Parts: sequence; structure tokens; C-alpha cells
Amino acid sequence: MSSDHWWQDAVVYQAYVRSFADSNGDGVGDLDGIRSRLEHLAALGVDAVWLNPCYPSPQADHGYDVADYFAIHDEYGDLDTFDTLLAEARAHGIKVLMDLVPNHCSNEHAWFVDALAARPGSAERARFYFRDGRPTDDDPHGAAPNNWSAAFGGPAWHRVADDDPQWYLATFTPHQPDFDHTNLDVQKMFADVFEFWFDRGVEGFRVDAISPVGKHPDLPDAPPVPAGTGMLQVTWENPYTVFRPEGHDVWRRFRATIDSYMERHPGRDLTMIAEAYMNGRPDLMASFVNDEQFHQAFAFDLLLSPWDRSEMERAIGDTLDLAHTGSTPTWTLNNHDVQRVVTRLGRDNATDPSTVTNNALESVATSVDTDIGRRRARALITLAMAMPGSLYLYMGEELGLPEVLDIPDDRREDPVFVITHGERIGRDGCRIPLPWTDDPSTNFGFSESPLTDDDDAELERAEPIDVAEPWLPQPAWWGTLAVDELDGVDGSTLELYREVIAARREFATTQGPTGHVLHLGDGVVAVRRGDLVAITNVTAAPIALDAESEHLRDASPVFASEPAELHTPGVIPPDSTIWFITG
Repeated sequence: MSSDHWWQDAVVYQAYVRSFADSNGDGVGDLDGIRSRLEHLAALGVDAVWLNPCYPSPQADHGYDVADYFAIHDEYGDLDTFDTLLAEARAHGIKVLMDLVPNHCSNEHAWFVDALAARPGSAERARFYFRDGRPTDDDPHGAAPNNWSAAFGGPAWHRVADDDPQWYLATFTPHQPDFDHTNLDVQKMFADVFEFWFDRGVEGFRVDAISPVGKHPDLPDAPPVPAGTGMLQVTWENPYTVFRPEGHDVWRRFRATIDSYMERHPGRDLTMIAEAYMNGRPDLMASFVNDEQFHQAFAFDLLLSPWDRSEMERAIGDTLDLAHTGSTPTWTLNNHDVQRVVTRLGRDNATDPSTVTNNALESVATSVDTDIGRRRARALITLAMAMPGSLYLYMGEELGLPEVLDIPDDRREDPVFVITHGERIGRDGCRIPLPWTDDPSTNFGFSESPLTDDDDAELERAEPIDVAEPWLPQPAWWGTLAVDELDGVDGSTLELYREVIAARREFATTQGPTGHVLHLGDGVVAVRRGDLVAITNVTAAPIALDAESEHLRDASPVFASEPAELHTPGVIPPDSTIWFITG
């Protein structure tokens, strides 16, 4: 791969549409809300914004159950709203990426509705995985076609009706039936999806849940899982539905569609990013990221790593080694599916290597110290910003938001919580609507007055209106971490993010597309990228560096996650990161 694509060193901001900003006071975020906050994204210095699914959806999994891939969910706006957002984002120098869900759709998608009404063996059912059930004592089709489990708990197969011999496969929830990508209708539909949104100006797609796309053609029973496997990990141990060779055929078709579009539209530089948890498997990641499939794949190893030198060095080293083969690292510390990094790194077991897991939904702890977690999170984002590749931020991490863990059960929305009957709390805690101000009457600024366009097409606020409760409850202290409260405050996490993104462009992206881990001793994680060396102290005590080290000779500090604590040259404060320019 060449090294001149915008996405190879981009900083991308993930906006979970439902929780970013609400323009009309209904308690639900929307596209006009994002439009009203573009100045915030521009001030951060991001290159692009990635929108979580904003297609029409019954919201059983908050957009990841798509009912129509060619329109906008009515709570968020419409296609005209989307086009206006894209145009204004572009005017701010911000590209727009979308989220594509290829494994499944909503059970309210027209195709699936037709399939349920059709006969077994019909063309309508061939677009999905419909199979006859196995016999029981009193029903020739009374048992599921195989023993597969669903990713969010429970079985993966669901019977159409008592008088129908067939069951359908839904890897995640009953509301999300799996597509069969060997079907020509499915192949054509997704090719059309790419063309439709590229024509509107979208610059790429994050592709959701690539792991289960493509199944063993015989759909055999899954083998037993290892003892101690968590309930939400069982699906990902199934070799007949996870990282199958059939999936690679799907990605090759997707990539061919993208390449063909760029050939027909000179000047477009499109990208496709894979979402799959491949912790400790750089070989597996390499099999997906190449000139025939994905441009990039998220490197989740660092996100899943404990605050431990050896584990962090492994996570970083595995990813940077791939960069030497032409792959572009794609880092992230947060997203809408995991506990926020402030909470993860503030857990009482955050330094324990035994907590490493390939499924962040299984993460647990007895207690959390958010002050320690926020300090470590600041250090980790500063380290990540120094490294080669692109970096994806998740809305609110620039505010130092922690996970909200005490949501009342009756206000939880995540199907993980519902299907597991509360055994797993799910992902709602990282999706709480953002705080923009300290005013609780407007849901801390999330639901300010609606936007109108004046004659000059500048955004103005209308008269205040009553606002509905936000779709997920905000804690009473939420306003203390609001944008308005942190803006311009020296040393705030918001200002750190603005400064580190600017420093990245000044000191890091000029250093080339590769880097490597340095082993500078116990307690520190270090990465060299050209003349830039970033060093993180992962202990609770200051660490003095060896000034005579060949890697630090004539080194000058140029950035720090805790600049107010740089009292002694050559000493890294506890749980912090410093960048040095050498040579």
C-alpha cells in the first residue's frame, strides 16, 4: 500500500448519533444535533467523523438492526438532513464515514418480512439462513438445526412458527437475522449500498462485526467450548461461524466494488475499516488487511490491555510489526461496545495481566477509582497519538467521561442486559448522552433548543422549548464534565486532546509510517517513531530515565500528558507519558 492516503494517519471521531446532540428536544440525538456541534469537532482537530448506523431501524439494537440501508432513521432526520450535514462537515474540513452492518439486518427489513411470509425453499428465504429443524419426540422439526449460541446470550436459532418446519439463524439477537452472502440478491444489494452512499459524498465505511460473516456450508454443531468460557464469548469460539474463509469472499467483493467506484470517480480516496476482535492474532489481522480486502482493521489489543508493561508492549508491538508489511495501524481506546477507558483503567484489577480478554463485555471489577483511571487514560491517549497509523476517538472521551455504572435496571436499553436477564449489564453506560453544559434543564446541553436556518444559512437557536428526558438517564454530576466546563481550562482533558492532536501533526505524523517498541526497563512502555520517542510510566511512582541510553541521548521533551508535573528533567511522573525528540 502507498503512504499518501488521508485515512492512513487520520484522527477520526466516532459520533454515536443517538447520544451526541439532540436538536429538537425529544431526548434523542440526531443529525442536526451533530451539525450544530461541528465547531467542537473542528476545534478538536479531527479529520473525519464516523456515524454509527443512522439508517431506519426499530432500534432493537440501536441501529445495528437495519430495516433499510438506503435511507435515514426518522428520529435522526432524512436524506436532506444527511446531505446538509455532510456538506457542512466538508466545509469544516471534516470527512464523513458511515457504519455498514453486513452480517444481519432487522427482522423488520422488507426482505425478512417477505421471507417469513414465503414458503420453505423460496427465493425470499434463500437470502437468509432458513433451515428445517431437527426432530424431537413430539415434533419432527421441534429442535434447532444445530447447537449454536447467540453472541448476546441464548440460542442463535429461532423457529418461524409452530406450523412451519423452518428456523432462522440470528447470530446476535432474534431481531437480527443473518444474511447469506452466497446469495446473489444479497451481493447486489450491498454493492448498491456502497454506490448509493459514495454518490452522496461518504468517504468510507467502518464494517461492523466481520467475524461471523460467512458460515460453514453444512452448518454443523459447534464443538464444546473450553471450561470457564464466558456466556458472551461462546459464539466467538465456534469455528464454523467465526473468521471463516467464506467471509474473505465477501470482503473481496466489497473491495472490488470500492476500487471500481474509485476508478470511475478519479480523486475519490475511499476506505473500509474492519471491526473484529483479533487480540494476540496479528497473523489473522494480516489475512484481512491487504490490497484485496480491507484497507484497515481496528487494533483492539491496546484497548483490551491491562495497565501492565509487558501486555502493553505486546499489544503495541504486534500491531506495529504489521506496519512494516504495509498495513496501516488503526488504534482506538474507546467505542460504543466497551466500558470507557477511564473506568477500565481505574478498576481495582486494571494492572492484572490475568484480566486480558478478547471480549470487553466480560470485563468486571470490584471497585473503580476514576481519578486514577482518568490520569492513565490521558497517558494512554498521549502514547497512542505518537504512534504510526490512524486513531479513532469515541465521543466524550475528550471530556474524560467515565462509564456510568449505576443506571436503573428499568432504564437500561441494551439487548445484552435484556437477553441475559441482567447477568451482564451491557453497553448502555458508555452511551449516555453527552454533557455540553452544566444546565440540567436542557439535559446538560444535550437537548438545547432546535436549530433553524436563517437567510444567511447560519445556524441559530430558536426560542427555548420544553425538552424530554434523554433516552438514557444522565447522572446528576454529569455537568461537571461538560464541554463548557472544560473549554479553555488549563490542564483539562478537553484541552489535552486539542493539544495532543495538534502536537501529533507537528511532531509525530512527520516521522514516517512505521515505529517499534523500545525496551527501556521496568515500569515504562516506550515507542520510537523516527526521531520521536514516546515513553509511558505505568507505575504509581516517578521513574528516572537513563540519560545516557542510546535512545535518549540529546533528547528534548516536547509534549506531556501531565505537563504541570515536569519538575525534574529525565523523570517520568507516575501514570503519565512524555514525548521526546532525539538526535
